Amino acid sequence: MEKIKHIGLYPCPFGFFRIVEEEDAVVAIDVVKERQEEERPSEVTDWAARELHEYLEGERRAFTFPYRLVGTPFRLQVWKELEKVPYGETTTYKRLAEAIGRPGAYHAVGGAVGANPLGIVVPCHRVIGTNGSLTGYAWGLPMKEALLELERR
Repeated sequence: MEKIKHIGLYPCPFGFFRIVEEEDAVVAIDVVKERQEEERPSEVTDWAARELHEYLEGERRAFTFPYRLVGTPFRLQVWKELEKVPYGETTTYKRLAEAIGRPGAYHAVGGAVGANPLGIVVPCHRVIGTNGSLTGYAWGLPMKEALLELERR
C-alpha cells in the first residue's frame, strides 16, 4: 500500500521550501528554485511552512510541527546528535563523530550530515570545519552563511 504523500511549495528568500509530509509528519524539507511539480499541501506542510517563516524572521528558535527522520541507523544517530546543537551555536564533524562514539568517522559523519532530509529543523547548517571554516552545505554556502548570521543576531 502506497503512503499518502503531501507536497507543499512555499516562497522563501532562497526560492521555495519544498515540504513533504507522509502519514501526518514532515519527512523532507528542500529548497528549490522553481515550482516543478504538482502541489498537494496539507495542514502539516502549512504548519511547517509557518514555523520555517517565523524562524527566518528571527521569531522562532525551535520547531513544534511533527516530523520523522527516515534513514540508516548510522545516519539517524548522527541526525539525533545534530538536533542537540543549540540555536546560535556550531559544532564540527569531528565533535559529532566523537559524540556518537566514532571518533575516526568524521568523513562518514559528513556524509550523513549532507544527507539530512530536514534542513534547518535538524540543523546541519550549524556544522563547520574544525578550523572554523564554513564547509559544504546542500543548499549552498550563501544560505548556510545567512542562517548562521540569523542565529548570531
